[in-house]
Amino acid sequence: MNPLFEYNLAQTRRQFFGNTGIRLGGLALAALGAGPAGRLIGAAPERVHPPLPGFPHFAPKAKSIIYLHMNGAPSQLDLWDYKPGLREYFDKDLPDSVKNGQRITTMTSGQTRFPVAPSMFQFAQHGQSRRWVSELLPHTARIVDEIALVKSVQTNAINHDPACTFVMTGAEIPGKASLGSWLAYGLGSENNDLPAFVVLTPNWSSKADAQALFTRMWSSGFLPTKYTGVALRAVGDPVLYIDNPPGVDRSDRRVLLDALNRLNQRTHDRLGDPETLTRIAQYEMAFRMQSSVPDLVDFKKESKSTIDLYGEEVNKAGSYAASALLARRLVERGVRCVQVLHRGWDQHGSLPSEIRAQCKDIDQATAGLVMDLKARGLLDETLVVWGGEFGRTVYSQGKLTATDYGRDHHPRNFCMWMAGGGVKPGIVYGETDDFSYNVVENPVHINELNATILQCMGIDHRRFTFKNQGLDQRLTGVEEVHPIKALLA
Repeated sequence: MNPLFEYNLAQTRRQFFGNTGIRLGGLALAALGAGPAGRLIGAAPERVHPPLPGFPHFAPKAKSIIYLHMNGAPSQLDLWDYKPGLREYFDKDLPDSVKNGQRITTMTSGQTRFPVAPSMFQFAQHGQSRRWVSELLPHTARIVDEIALVKSVQTNAINHDPACTFVMTGAEIPGKASLGSWLAYGLGSENNDLPAFVVLTPNWSSKADAQALFTRMWSSGFLPTKYTGVALRAVGDPVLYIDNPPGVDRSDRRVLLDALNRLNQRTHDRLGDPETLTRIAQYEMAFRMQSSVPDLVDFKKESKSTIDLYGEEVNKAGSYAASALLARRLVERGVRCVQVLHRGWDQHGSLPSEIRAQCKDIDQATAGLVMDLKARGLLDETLVVWGGEFGRTVYSQGKLTATDYGRDHHPRNFCMWMAGGGVKPGIVYGETDDFSYNVVENPVHINELNATILQCMGIDHRRFTFKNQGLDQRLTGVEEVHPIKALLA
């Protein structure tokens, strides 16, 4: 059964004329101003990733975004949310008045006790903002005057997969479009030779089992598939099968693609399936990437001072440091969104040793990325976001000692930070109680944070919709949310 034939049969008279006769006038008008091959006379070269008409809604503060996701959920208590008063509560039960009947995971619900585990790490104040930062982040402590720290982020989910899906798509249910896909769809990209949305998944040092990464975190969901993030591999060829097979040179590849594209175009003319156009565009992008990717991943032209910013592992394939430098090179080339997902932060036990390894992976390179962007004049137009999918509990999961403890999932409050285009630097927003268990000032829902990100990118989240299953879908959901004005420069 031909779905297009069935669709035409089901059309009303009004729909038929709306889709044919009335719109033919617009086609004729466009043809009058067209030059050879139907291109408008005097028009600029066609963009591979054009923005939607009318986008951005207003002048953006940031042109691109680098999203640093710490998959598994870093402990806010051991990194950013300094609670010195907890020392006197060591190994005492968390008061019921603090827990207040909130749900907890099945991993700790069977515990007979919920002993308070103060952070064993030292904190100190840094920068003109006098921000309290853990000893685990000595390099990040150097950039605190560039970042806006949000201590009161909240999420709906309490387990990793739905929480990660929620952070990236605004919903716990799979099938929605990711943040990067929304941005690629709305704003396009200035680079014709690279994808608008690129995903990097570096290695990690923690020995604990890492949570799985699902492609829904960078999927286009209900948006056309050409807006799905392109994952560059950490080791080996960045993109599989992008190179020509033995015996096939670039000119042969061009001839093959031209023939294939003509066949696909005939299919589209017959059936009208937009995914056929996506297929053509993706083949063309792969062809362009044959020349653009090798230059992208070649760090030889970077100065020694730049390499030193990111740390000694920057030349190690697959490292977080290499991904951070690659992220800068991508936005420098006009890529709209770069997502870096660093795994291994799910520390239910042996947290002190495991979090040390994770922070060593990311600390210098993250600070180096921000400083590098600033030195090149790119920080003002690049939004950098750092965070996980939820926080960790103040009580220990399993055995508690003075030097060893674990922490369970905690969705009620966790820390994220933003820096760069559109964000007010050197501030802290939101506050938690003495146990870092409840928000007591300025709660920030994940969808409010996403609305703030869109605002920085020049998008009014309320007007950014896509019709799917009879609904005007939004990244920020259907409930009323607003960008956090206090975070905006």
